[in-house]
Amino acid sequence: MAITGSVDYKMEKHRRTAVIMKELELKYGCNPNQKPSRVYMADGGDLPIEILNGRPGYINLLDALNGWQLVKELKQATGLPAAASFKHVSPAGAAVGLPLNEIEKKIYWVEEDAELTPLANAYARARGADRMSSFGDFIALSDMCDTATAKLIQHEVSDGIVAPGYEAEALAILSAKKKGNYAVVMIDPAYVPEQTERKQVFGVTFEQGRNNFEINKELLNNVVTKNKDIPEQAKIDLMISLITLKYTQSNSVCYVKNGQAIGVGAGQQSRIHCTRLAGNKADNWYLRQSPKVLELPFKEGIGKPDRDNSIDLYIGEDYMDVLADGKWQDIFTEKPEVFTAEEKRKWLDGNTGVSLGSDAFFPFGDNIERAARSGVLYVAQPGGSVRDDNVIEACDAHGIAMCFTGMRLFHH
Repeated sequence: MAITGSVDYKMEKHRRTAVIMKELELKYGCNPNQKPSRVYMADGGDLPIEILNGRPGYINLLDALNGWQLVKELKQATGLPAAASFKHVSPAGAAVGLPLNEIEKKIYWVEEDAELTPLANAYARARGADRMSSFGDFIALSDMCDTATAKLIQHEVSDGIVAPGYEAEALAILSAKKKGNYAVVMIDPAYVPEQTERKQVFGVTFEQGRNNFEINKELLNNVVTKNKDIPEQAKIDLMISLITLKYTQSNSVCYVKNGQAIGVGAGQQSRIHCTRLAGNKADNWYLRQSPKVLELPFKEGIGKPDRDNSIDLYIGEDYMDVLADGKWQDIFTEKPEVFTAEEKRKWLDGNTGVSLGSDAFFPFGDNIERAARSGVLYVAQPGGSVRDDNVIEACDAHGIAMCFTGMRLFHH
């Protein structure tokens, strides 16, 4: 669709500059052999999206529609601009537009002179929390994409973006990505889907009511632990965690700190494996802020993805993959010292005030024991396990404040 002029691109009924589509033919479905493929409205109406550039694929659009719902709800719950980084129908990161500190700018590879609007802050946080998982993501923004945010996106490896509008310069920047093939999707912010949703699996049609449950601060009132104190920022973080989980493939848990998800564990069959996976991601986020990582002597010309991969190896158990003779010379100007397990544990002990949400109840206290090692002090979960007492006791032993929301948030 051709886009002309220099106005801001907002989804307004009487100012649309692109042809509204009733269906969109796709190159293929989840895999190249799955043809034909298309998206359309079952009632024959107009799609709530416009493709301003590129050609999004089947999974891209799944990420776009899930991501848009997530950031829209984050904005409604917090009043702050929100961003999400989606990969394979689960968020790798989600955040609201709180300012970045100097260390966060460094670990997210934000240039010193970069303009940082609230939306740009939200995007940098969403993309930066788990950069390994966000590689090749689909971005969702709650607000019109401004030029500052587009300039940050410009230098990252990404498949596409969805937003309710684009500034003219932002659209030009994004449309130039991937040799002009970057998928830019505009969604109608006023669109409200039917209350009943359907999908087919193996020729069988499933039907259910949409999950319109609103996540707000009142959901956090039932505090069941000895520690009843949940500060205002922790309440915001718990809401971010729960809204993120609402659009994460289950089973899932989400660690949040200072307005951003720092560890998402998606699609695990066991709750403790969710907690470990997400906890390890949260630990990696904090380890990247340590002086030993911040001072890694990278050679000039080493790109962001290679730096991210090297850091991930350096702080993990396979550190010799980057420190072995014949390997470190390709990445660093001098050989870094090993980041020992003892040093890492000492650094991680400085992380505190982390919030944790779970999309279903914790069946055992071992989840709390693991969460505590990643600095968790606040927990929100549905409750309802026959071992709730055991989970509460584990929280009390660590001084954790935990609330029962009474609401499961499975997403499939």
